[in-house]
Amino acid sequence: MVTMRYEFRVDGRLTDEARAAFVDMRVTEAPPQTVLDGEVLDESHLHGIIAQFRALGITVVSVLPVP
Repeated sequence: MVTMRYEFRVDGRLTDEARAAFVDMRVTEAPPQTVLDGEVLDESHLHGIIAQFRALGITVVSVLPVP
């Protein structure tokens, strides 16, 4: 299986609850945004991550594959 690394930029800072939901990702504060990056297994996994952001009320600014 080939995984891709993705960078997710979201508005604001993450709460402890949100950080716990994305424990497999590296989280970097870049005010006024937060950057998360990590391995994404496939398109279904990618959509699941985005759905998790929505469920937590987090606004996604951008999603980019990292070469």
